[in-house]
Amino acid sequence: MLIFEQIGPLVEYLNSCREDGRSITLVPTMGGLHDGHLKLIERAKECSDLVVVSVFVNPTQFAENEDFNAYPKTLLKDEKLLESAKVDVMFTPSDNEIYPVGSSQDYDVGEMGKILCGISRPIHFNGVAQVVTALFDIVEPDYAVFGEKDYQQLLIIKSLVERQSIKTTIVSVPTVRELDGLAMSTRNNYLSSKDRAIAPLFYQQLVDTKAAIQNGIDISSATKQAIDALRAVFDVEYVEVLNANNLTQITTSTSEIIIISAVRLGETRLIDNILFRRSYV
Repeated sequence: MLIFEQIGPLVEYLNSCREDGRSITLVPTMGGLHDGHLKLIERAKECSDLVVVSVFVNPTQFAENEDFNAYPKTLLKDEKLLESAKVDVMFTPSDNEIYPVGSSQDYDVGEMGKILCGISRPIHFNGVAQVVTALFDIVEPDYAVFGEKDYQQLLIIKSLVERQSIKTTIVSVPTVRELDGLAMSTRNNYLSSKDRAIAPLFYQQLVDTKAAIQNGIDISSATKQAIDALRAVFDVEYVEVLNANNLTQITTSTSEIIIISAVRLGETRLIDNILFRRSYV
């Protein structure tokens, strides 16, 4: 595995690979790698000849009161994990490499960035758009792989690629879960042992809400039941049942549905979702 900290040598190497006819897939990460990231890498290997994994804790997607300074930074552990996964290239840029002094970037991510997580984290998706655009400019990947746990982010990135005519195909991977159902996340490391034992109730409630909807309970009632049940354990930020294609309200013609939610358990913010097709009787 080759490791690059600076853009120049990385671009030179990737250009030589392209000249040899090799295709490239990028897996952007913020480090703190786990088995969920390894699933992204597995999918990336299916897409192309060469896999680049970036490890960069992006400051522009964190507000002042968020966990940027506390976010797990485990670079040596991440390097060993990527080495064992036979990743071709690890890219570990500094802040100045991604955001050169004097550079200014601002992206309008549209209405989708103002709902759900965008309400409590108003700068978050703008920051995501900044770093993803920068990484795409540097790596120029044929493909980029993202997880479906961050579903709102996934749709915003797809929209960004389309609006900017970026020649990168976005590939998504279903959420990877622990044996008890909890969606894998670097932030799960924040959970106390007591909270970790409780956390799987989050996903279980989403499963129960899906079953309620499929059993004929109307969406507003199912959503209210989910919020009431979750509030017994969590601080609920939102629970919504929406059109999975664009995160708008469901209509009679909607077939792809997402139950999407964010909660807090202690000091830890958890997000999760379930995707399913509406069945018609």
